[in-house]
Amino acid sequence: MKLALIALSAAASLLPFQAMAQQKADVLIRHATVVDVEHARTIPDQAVATVGEKIVAVGNDAEVAKAWAATRQVEGKGRFLIPGLWDMHMHFGGGPELAEENKALLPLYVAYGITTIRDCAGDMAYDVLDWRQQIADGKLFGPRLLTSGPKIEGIKPVWKGTLETGSEADVDAAVAKLVALKVDFVKITDSTLKPELFLYAVRKVRAAGLRASGHIPMALTVGQAVDAGISSIEHLSYAYKAGVKDEARIAADFGAARIDRAQAQAELAAGFDPATAMASYAKLRDRNVFVTPTLNIERTLAYLDSDDHSKDAFLAYIGPGIRKTYQWRIDRAAKATPAEIAARHEQYRKTAAVMPLLEKAGVTIMAGTDAGFLNSFDYPALALHQELALYVKNGLTPAEALSAATRAGPKWFGVLDRYGAVETGKQADLVLLDRNPLEDITATQSIDTVILRGTVEDRATLDRLLAEVKAKVAKWDAEAAKK
Repeated sequence: MKLALIALSAAASLLPFQAMAQQKADVLIRHATVVDVEHARTIPDQAVATVGEKIVAVGNDAEVAKAWAATRQVEGKGRFLIPGLWDMHMHFGGGPELAEENKALLPLYVAYGITTIRDCAGDMAYDVLDWRQQIADGKLFGPRLLTSGPKIEGIKPVWKGTLETGSEADVDAAVAKLVALKVDFVKITDSTLKPELFLYAVRKVRAAGLRASGHIPMALTVGQAVDAGISSIEHLSYAYKAGVKDEARIAADFGAARIDRAQAQAELAAGFDPATAMASYAKLRDRNVFVTPTLNIERTLAYLDSDDHSKDAFLAYIGPGIRKTYQWRIDRAAKATPAEIAARHEQYRKTAAVMPLLEKAGVTIMAGTDAGFLNSFDYPALALHQELALYVKNGLTPAEALSAATRAGPKWFGVLDRYGAVETGKQADLVLLDRNPLEDITATQSIDTVILRGTVEDRATLDRLLAEVKAKVAKWDAEAAKK
């Protein structure tokens, strides 16, 4: 009897030691199938432990669960765990008076599994810079926000809120200001910016240690922008332009005013050559220039004549001021003749066909939507999922599309060592799905749980976020109706 009591006492004394031997995590995801996006494979029955904002363990469920205890467990059985999604081209804007409507978009991104967004400039850049800091400080809820700040333009451009430049000295001052603002990259557009200043601006931005993206002037070839050091091509239409055999001649004729913009666009539309395209895309690959297709807005605008968006359910999440900015594109599309509508449809099909050529050439495709103000019915958050579906419809595999939304963004920003995979040491930005996105890319919408910076946002929380935004919009609509 005495020996039995001694043995029992010894066993009890081991319990605190065994408990201490188990490390402490904040979150433990159990029995999930991890999606290895890089290698396009799934790894079943995995556990993932996180501490703070970092993943600290990934592996066989039984082994990880034995080594780690957590205050919060998430059941992943029958579900698929992917890295957080990135939208690499979106916009906040519509003027400071729409600041609250724009800010209300932030929770939508999280609810749709998007944990990082890249704001590509609008007319409220300084508000967005403030939001970036507030999110980083934990004072504002939303995805990680990366922004260009105010974009570089020419004198008196169509766009508001830009840094206007008419000389090299102006560009120098603009770049210095952006460096002081600590922007994440620089956007350069061509409403009134002189072609030679565009190239000068790209070179100065790169010399300052920043990445450059933008809209390439019609009087330049895509190759000239690449030679200057542009980091990404925004919009698939520019990649199409790079595949036109007579691009250099058309650019020169436009620059010399021998042809107008309409004639230049018509010649570009008729001049695509696959061999020229593949040579141009090889140059993009070799120079590490990424392409952000923004295919969803391309398709949406091309078919405004036939697609009725008046009853879109997602309109309930978009404030009345932002919805009002949609009208200018709607009105413009309504003025098109039947021949112009047919040409618009055809050009979309031809442009979308560039997608598999870029992938074949080894160009990194970044998923971005152009969602935000002005861009009619290209809905923030939802649009990224529609974008990925269009990638697959136009020739990419689900794995390639998923990589464009999880790995390409981190790679462009040089942080692939911290993001883009469910691996130990990576950021705890994760999305738990009910279905396998490697089999069906629309599975990215089957979201059970989002983990943002290590914090669990379960389905009930995500639904509450959506309901809160919907209620805000309903209130704004009621107030607008009284005016």
